[in-house]
Amino acid sequence: MKIAAICINSQGEKLYRNINKYIPIDLFNKNDNGVFSIGEVVGEIFKQQKYDALIFFTSTGIAVRAIAPYIKSKDKDPAVLVIDVLGKYVISLLSGHLGGANELTIEISKLIKAEPIITTATDNMGLIAPDMIAKNNNLVIDDLKKAKEIAALLVAGEKVVFVDEEKKISTPKGYIDGDYDMQSCNAEKVEKTCYHNNLNSNKTNEKSGAVVVTNKDKYLNEDKTLCLIRKNIILGIGCRKDYSVDKMREIVIGKLKEFGFHKSAVKTVATVEVKKNEEAIKRLSEYLDADFKIASIKEIEKIQHRYKGSDFVEKTIGVRAVCEPSVELFGGTLITEKLSIDGMTLCIGVEEI
Repeated sequence: MKIAAICINSQGEKLYRNINKYIPIDLFNKNDNGVFSIGEVVGEIFKQQKYDALIFFTSTGIAVRAIAPYIKSKDKDPAVLVIDVLGKYVISLLSGHLGGANELTIEISKLIKAEPIITTATDNMGLIAPDMIAKNNNLVIDDLKKAKEIAALLVAGEKVVFVDEEKKISTPKGYIDGDYDMQSCNAEKVEKTCYHNNLNSNKTNEKSGAVVVTNKDKYLNEDKTLCLIRKNIILGIGCRKDYSVDKMREIVIGKLKEFGFHKSAVKTVATVEVKKNEEAIKRLSEYLDADFKIASIKEIEKIQHRYKGSDFVEKTIGVRAVCEPSVELFGGTLITEKLSIDGMTLCIGVEEI
């Protein structure tokens, strides 16, 4: 975590030095600059997005006024803390969960023997908010508004069902364990329904809300159901030279939807080294916020015999297959065979854990 701090007096500097012995922090100090505008400094810190956290050694009022014009949303804003000049209190002011302000507040309060001030209701009630489940397990929050609604339901003592389709995350405190029937899973028929959702069973039919950890898109329109998306889909892609960026995106998103996967579930977009500079594939990985990985010709040669190849592809780039080997080489189990669509090939796989 890269941290910045703002000091406006010698007392704040002393506290900064004590903390900086243990946690590296970049200091913006009024005493080091004759012309010092807190608002301008904060504006640059927020705009540059170089820092994950910002600590004010000031009053809370000064901090609030300084950050107010630059606050965007809880998934984009840095963690913001305030430490009073006597070092009595460390206050988590902004982005307590996703930004990590609450965790940093506790860590620093222990270092300087101060009282941590955390006001998020779920933390104070010993509950785990949905955004913390996402953060702790590298999941993508599909809808921040729904995340807030679920947190509010938990605080109100309402019944919130928790389901992890792959049963890798234990049901957090305050949630009801969802009743999932894993026996219906058929890996060869994922496109129909890999997991059977029994959220409407008698066990949970009085639920007020639900949190589902999934890589699917089938729950998106359900009222008060929050999807936390597990990024575990691997796409293997081949295409002709200078393929259309927009066309590739349209085809891939359409196929993900057809097979029932959420686009945020894509973890890796993989291709062969000959295609490493193909703009359409690179742009697709950026759009999906996925890793862009390259398989070498030699790597593919070792496993291409497992897949139906093409004489034309072999003559053109030196190997008989691209998309299926690319999925396998980067840890995926194939869900589809090679899909040949209008000048490109696509294979969808799921990451083996």
